Amino acid sequence: MLSDSIRAVILGIVEGVTEFLPVSSTGHLLLVERFLGLDESGFWKSFAVLIQLGAILAILAIYFARLWRIALGLFAGDVGARRFVIGVLVAFLPAAIIGAAVGGLVKSYLFNPWVVCFSLIVGGAILLWVDQLDLRPTQHDATSFPLRMYLKIGFAQCLAMIPGVSRSGATIVGAMLLGADKRAAAEFSFFLAIPTMVGAFAYDLYKSRADMTMDGSVTIAIGFAVSFVTAIIVVRTFLDYVTRHGFTLFAWWRVIVGTIGLIALALGK
Repeated sequence: MLSDSIRAVILGIVEGVTEFLPVSSTGHLLLVERFLGLDESGFWKSFAVLIQLGAILAILAIYFARLWRIALGLFAGDVGARRFVIGVLVAFLPAAIIGAAVGGLVKSYLFNPWVVCFSLIVGGAILLWVDQLDLRPTQHDATSFPLRMYLKIGFAQCLAMIPGVSRSGATIVGAMLLGADKRAAAEFSFFLAIPTMVGAFAYDLYKSRADMTMDGSVTIAIGFAVSFVTAIIVVRTFLDYVTRHGFTLFAWWRVIVGTIGLIALALGK
């Protein structure tokens, strides 16, 4: 029987590795929770969202200098900085509005391992397809996309409400189909993750405030620290890798995990 600390480490690693890769952190966490026997526990459901803060802080740490310059530019009247912040907010709005409207229904009907596995496989096929397209990028800086493009990427992100789709995957594919190169698309998925994940974190923290005992807080802290360190390592290597090699590795990762998951579910695991 695994201790809560070991479970926290496992889930923290899964969160840190998968949050910013186009493989679906929610989908992987749901599958791991299922196979660890945690899917019926309200605490572990909250834990899976709360440790996302560690991954968010990893992005803030990596891009601190760049984000700090943008923040200073806001107060100095920098038009480019203001336009980028508005762009991120515009991209965030569809998920915020649609999530508030249908989030409960999605969680009630779609948050199950079968949906996750099918979504992983379909998403992998889409990544393979996008990787084969002869795209001619026109946007090479994630901070200077047209406002209309930011909005369209925001709607693409909404597909990730289906577990297994991948928030970063939907954002990256949407951005690339709209004219961004691979690196800019991946970077914008990181930036858009900040308000999206902070919103999810704040909402779930409010809902689960009654369950936050001292023991629970220690377990969450372990998962938080592990996801923070793991996410920093992954993000630092992901951009260079995807720029040179594309998304084929992550596409097959999704297909393999989804297929293994379906087989395990069919066998009653």
